[in-house]
Amino acid sequence: MSQAAILERAINIVPSGKEAFFDKDEFIVSKTDLKGRITYVNRVFMKVAGYQEHELLGQPHSLIRHPAMPRAVFKLLWDTLAEKKEIFAYVVNLCKNGDHYWVFAHVTPSYDSSGNVNGYHSNRRVPNRKVVQDVIEPLYAQLLQEEGRHSNRKDGMNSAFSILVGLLKQKGVSYDELIFSLKS
Repeated sequence: MSQAAILERAINIVPSGKEAFFDKDEFIVSKTDLKGRITYVNRVFMKVAGYQEHELLGQPHSLIRHPAMPRAVFKLLWDTLAEKKEIFAYVVNLCKNGDHYWVFAHVTPSYDSSGNVNGYHSNRRVPNRKVVQDVIEPLYAQLLQEEGRHSNRKDGMNSAFSILVGLLKQKGVSYDELIFSLKS
């Protein structure tokens, strides 16, 4: 199957509502180039997402983007990486068969020998289920609702992003401080 056909198929995946899990001792690992195209995946990634390596390499990492994942969170992620900073985030991903899986992701810039960013590296581990259910799912639902209120997708993303930034300001914490306060 061609790379274009794989991406086309992924765009048409309908979420099943069924959650897939991986072991707490396993890590999902991937690397991308500067445009977010996958350059490396480990076996755990392939097993959980249900893809073979040739179906993933060269594809945009958004291949596994679940529609319940707010664009505003990805804006925060890309803005943080553009500042050459690492970020931790809760993410729900979509499997090839329509199932989904939650991860606690750590995404960092990768550097070449001259100190230039040449891609991104992500390690994902099993998230705290209580945090996902009690905090993250309601927050993401609120952000998605805001994104959906706007006919222009970019306006919706920016409006939801403003809500996220406002929440952080209201709590008097940075994004990282909020995320790590939820881990306990």
